[in-house]
Amino acid sequence: MASLRKIGTAFALASVFPVTLALEVCTEIQRAVSSASAVYYPGSRNYTADNAHWVASSIQSSACTVEPATAADVSTIIKLLGKTKTPFAVKGGGHATNPGWSSTSGVQIAMTRFNTVNYDKKSGTIAIGSGMIWDDVYAELEPHGVIAAGGRVPGVGVAGFTLGGGYNWLSNKVGLTVDTVLGYQLVKPNGDIVSVTATSNSDLFFALKGGYNNFGIVTQFTFKAFAVGQVWGGLLTYGAAQAAAFNAAFASFAVNTTDPNAAIVSGFALDASGKPIVANIMFYNGPSPPAGVFDKFLAIKNISSDISTRSFHSLVEAAPQDLPTGTRGYFDTLSFFEYTPPIINAILNETTFWGARLGAFNASVGYHLEPFLKTLYTHNTTATAFPFLRSQRFVPLQLQFTWNSPKYDTIMREFMEQSAAHLTNVANQNGQPIQELPLYPNYALFSSPAERIYGSNLPRLKAIKAQVDPQNVMGLAQGWKV
Repeated sequence: MASLRKIGTAFALASVFPVTLALEVCTEIQRAVSSASAVYYPGSRNYTADNAHWVASSIQSSACTVEPATAADVSTIIKLLGKTKTPFAVKGGGHATNPGWSSTSGVQIAMTRFNTVNYDKKSGTIAIGSGMIWDDVYAELEPHGVIAAGGRVPGVGVAGFTLGGGYNWLSNKVGLTVDTVLGYQLVKPNGDIVSVTATSNSDLFFALKGGYNNFGIVTQFTFKAFAVGQVWGGLLTYGAAQAAAFNAAFASFAVNTTDPNAAIVSGFALDASGKPIVANIMFYNGPSPPAGVFDKFLAIKNISSDISTRSFHSLVEAAPQDLPTGTRGYFDTLSFFEYTPPIINAILNETTFWGARLGAFNASVGYHLEPFLKTLYTHNTTATAFPFLRSQRFVPLQLQFTWNSPKYDTIMREFMEQSAAHLTNVANQNGQPIQELPLYPNYALFSSPAERIYGSNLPRLKAIKAQVDPQNVMGLAQGWKV
């Protein structure tokens, strides 16, 4: 191992780290971990599953995959990786669209065996393993009539979503998901296993609330539990002829709605004929909404409707998320002070423009609008890594481009950046200087600077990083690095 450590230091980047050396580290890990954990190699079913991602562009062929089952084994793994300077990645649900954020050509750590959900009625808390996805969490919690405030669509992992901030269906009432986390079980870069709470380590507690994978590997999250019974909502779709009516209804909802139990996520895309189509997911935290909350949306003639009183898990499952096998894709994001009619119309125009242009690449586009109340960031009086700005409400826009051929990866990134730049100009021209607003890390494209993610929090995050990870072990994994 001495020679391995020396060579590994010279190959800190995954792109140049020899596969033979990574395989040696895989062998060392296999020998060192307990029988509860396992290492897999190309050709096995577990290896394929451990490297799988929601979009094919996020998949890499790792030297091996490791499925740790205990925090002690995670400790053993991270110490070996740090000692040998071996590139690695940590995968929770595999929903990241930034290549390398949860994949690697080195050692892939799949947290799939951290799959427990424990509701403590007495304390009103839920402890969730970092290998879970949110729709499975909701299914397990449904008999108890509670949820943790997590993902809104199927397939989203608990770990990446939570470490990136977490806009959720209850955000208007309880804030971001990071605002509802009470504690973390963390394996630090030096292998120490610690419980991180507001009182045990306020700096790390702050850093993990949006600070991604800079400070170690989280094996378990403890969330506040929220009572949720039957909810109302589902998916409505509208055709091109109804786009103007929808835009007016959306603008009215974004500005006038004050009910913290109501929320929507709306998306523009193109149908098979190249015309705009609108998907509108509505949510109300109760069996039926009061009159007037969603009436304007319901009055518009729709193509399809999946609106009903249902369980929370059923509502999340109703959101469309499946992609054809082999689909590649990126997310990008902007933040606005407000969704005004000019902004909404500009987003619809971008959908039509880029949808038509990308047809030649056999690609598709989606723009997803997410309005929230002005009180969104006031539910937590304690600072969090994200967002760095809480005194001003801002709302995210998600751009989603998908395509099939890897030869288009670079040009799709360039197209997304052009679209984001154009919408930034439109916002500026309409009195919204948005270029300094935070970018939501779970949507931001990999080319976005960390300064736009963490802003004024960056110096504090760097100081915490230097203290907890002086050897920069977590720098061997990609992500939003501080």
